[in-house]
Amino acid sequence: MKQTTIKRRVEVVGIGLHKGVPVKMSLDPAPADSGIVFFRTDLDVKIPLHPDFVVDTTMATVLGKDGAKISTIEHFLSAVHAYGIDNLLVSVDNEEIPIMDGSAIGYCALLDEAEIETLDANKKAIEIKKPIEVRDGEKFVRIEPSDKTIFDFKIKFDHPSIKEQVYCFKFSTQAYKEEIARARTFGFLSEVNYLRSIGLAKGGGLHNCIVLDENGVLNKEGLRYPEEFARHKILDAIGDMAILGMPLLGTYVAFAGSHKLNHLLTKQILAQSDAYEIVTLPDFEKESEAEFAYAKE
Repeated sequence: MKQTTIKRRVEVVGIGLHKGVPVKMSLDPAPADSGIVFFRTDLDVKIPLHPDFVVDTTMATVLGKDGAKISTIEHFLSAVHAYGIDNLLVSVDNEEIPIMDGSAIGYCALLDEAEIETLDANKKAIEIKKPIEVRDGEKFVRIEPSDKTIFDFKIKFDHPSIKEQVYCFKFSTQAYKEEIARARTFGFLSEVNYLRSIGLAKGGGLHNCIVLDENGVLNKEGLRYPEEFARHKILDAIGDMAILGMPLLGTYVAFAGSHKLNHLLTKQILAQSDAYEIVTLPDFEKESEAEFAYAKE
């Protein structure tokens, strides 16, 4: 399997979920082995995609370097990872990338417009060799050895519209677009004033977030999936784990996982040299590039 980038430059303009400010983002092709790099055009600072550059995980994953930050990157990275894109220059002119509709489907459409370009270099992946777990009380995230990429997430909320939800996702690009990409971020009306008082959720609303009051979902159109809340947590986890910089071969299991726990897990993986191996992904028989899955032969 070969590394990829995109065929052509694409752009999108939107607002950030937490800062609520307009932002222009453009994606440009990048050469093999350059990875995903974020570029703050207004500050002339480039930030590589790596766990060492994660500077905040409060309600979103934030990269930072030399005083520049790029916030709320997880939905975008989730789509980029799902499309198998290894190399990309991501330019933004403000601190936070566009939230789109609160899911990753808008980014999927953007990547469809850009199209995938295959490069003359082998695609590499991180193969998990032993279980690693990070806990915070009863909450945990864990990665286990597996010859496939699987995300298994359980959440539990004392709310009539959520209660307990479980979803297990076996990764492939096509399955991602069908099962995960349209799952939106969610928040509680009771928390809005507090979040805005600390500078968060300023751009959030019913157009880009599932909003719940004490009785149920306020969005008139309702939910897109029966387990939309758990599926969105998987969407987030895929984006957060993509910060490792290459595909992950392993089973991710979580109960009430978070951006913070995901970040700590990526740090733990890289800190233990016997926990992983960098492997070259083989070629697979597949009907189209859009249907590939990360796995070992």
